[in-house]
Amino acid sequence: MAAVDLSTQLGHQARRLQQAHHLLWNTMVSEEITSPQFAVLNTLVTEPGLDQRTVGERVGLDRSTIAEVVGRLVGRGLLDKVRDPQDGRRFLLRLTDDGTRTQRKLAVRAARMNQVFLAPISAEERTRFLSLIQRVADAAEGLRNPTEPLAAPH
Repeated sequence: MAAVDLSTQLGHQARRLQQAHHLLWNTMVSEEITSPQFAVLNTLVTEPGLDQRTVGERVGLDRSTIAEVVGRLVGRGLLDKVRDPQDGRRFLLRLTDDGTRTQRKLAVRAARMNQVFLAPISAEERTRFLSLIQRVADAAEGLRNPTEPLAAPH
């Protein structure tokens, strides 16, 4: 049996990208706040008062992962959970003042990190690359949630 060319294997390349991203994130952005935690903070800047489930959907995290991320952010004093006045079973999420300051600081660092990470490709290639990655990720989420129809290939 012949060996598979790993350069053509999505999982292998995705893992390499994730490893590089993790290293750059820890070096250039934050060792304390993870990329998924930042995504939650960032989402709540533009959409304050979302419930946990909706935030998880916005950032692509499953129910157990978003619960853990929110718990850590609440524990760090970066998020507050407020009972929904319309539905007492639900909690709405809001950034604390520390959460807002942290998001602002990390947003600048994350933008710099993205420039470094994507430096090997041109601005036009970056736009296309990010668009393609998003399309594949969106389709993959559809595979994980079989109640949603799969996107047709473009």
